[in-house]
Amino acid sequence: MHNKRKLKIAFFGSSLVSAYWNGAATYYRGIIRALHGRGHQVTFYEPDAYQRQENRDMADPDWAKVVVYPATEEAVFKVLEEATEADIVVKASGVGVFDELLEAEVLKLQTKERMVVFWDVDAPATLDRVHHNPQDPFLQHIPQYDMVLTYGGGEPVIQAYEALGAKKCVPIYNALDTSTHFPVAANPDFACDLAFLGNRLPDREARVEHFFLDVAVQLPDQQFIIGGSGWGDKPMSSNVKYIGHVYTKDHNAFNCTPKAVLNISRESMARYGFSPATRVFEAAGAASCIITDYWEGIDFFFEPDTEILVAKSGAEVAQIVASLTDEKAKAIGQAAYKKVLSAHTYNHRADQLETLLYNKITNKTEELV
Repeated sequence: MHNKRKLKIAFFGSSLVSAYWNGAATYYRGIIRALHGRGHQVTFYEPDAYQRQENRDMADPDWAKVVVYPATEEAVFKVLEEATEADIVVKASGVGVFDELLEAEVLKLQTKERMVVFWDVDAPATLDRVHHNPQDPFLQHIPQYDMVLTYGGGEPVIQAYEALGAKKCVPIYNALDTSTHFPVAANPDFACDLAFLGNRLPDREARVEHFFLDVAVQLPDQQFIIGGSGWGDKPMSSNVKYIGHVYTKDHNAFNCTPKAVLNISRESMARYGFSPATRVFEAAGAASCIITDYWEGIDFFFEPDTEILVAKSGAEVAQIVASLTDEKAKAIGQAAYKKVLSAHTYNHRADQLETLLYNKITNKTEELV
């Protein structure tokens, strides 16, 4: 069928090859690898910025073409010119340099045959920003994109985007990449009762204090580990070990080894709900026992108490950790593993995305006739 042709996709994002200060990396990798598996060609354009290239955690993959361009305006226009060869152009949020320029310029690549999509990997932050600033240039662009895809957010985010004039807004939830995240042997370096992995970000810090650091103070006999960038000068009790940036190659052992791992949503993600962090799926893919802070929509992904443990406060985290047996932790981890494989892999997401893109292309073609 005409509409089942293999697609050429130009993707402007923060980075595919480096997860350094770049939480979206594993999401991009999972989706793009799954699209490649369906025969589509993706070229990922990323700026040389924020020391990401010096802190790469993977070589250029064989399932995408990576173009690293200098962080200059001239280079942006050069890569935009290259993107005219694509059937679909995607501008992701939070590229980090020249975002405003890219958001406006990609729209000039829109033709009757070429679709231009905005992919928001942090919809709560984008929506909060434009709601607080009626002068934000992005506001006038929203209705012009063929569609807006988001990393999560459920109905509240869909409604917020549609209210701003988006033609169509669809969440493509993050998921498990089974080729990178899976159960491995325990690593004694990560042995503890509760581990947390996340970079120090302004809208996460207070929640980390509440759900993790305060809990460690309440449970002096238990051992805690925190990984991620930026926590070096943060005061912590002596039963917390800070291990710095954890490279993706160590994520499986980091997830598998502790008795339980903690997921703490950023404040804005928790507020909108329906935004499970990538780490939830990665940990489930390693058969970890996950404790998560509460957010609306958890049960859309995992069944509380059976496949995931849910805490509404630091006190509840402490209660769960204090009473969690190895047997119960193992059973919950196994149940999460079964669920994620059956419903939440990037293959599931790519199926959804492919159908969405083909439908849109078909509609565009029919509008031409």
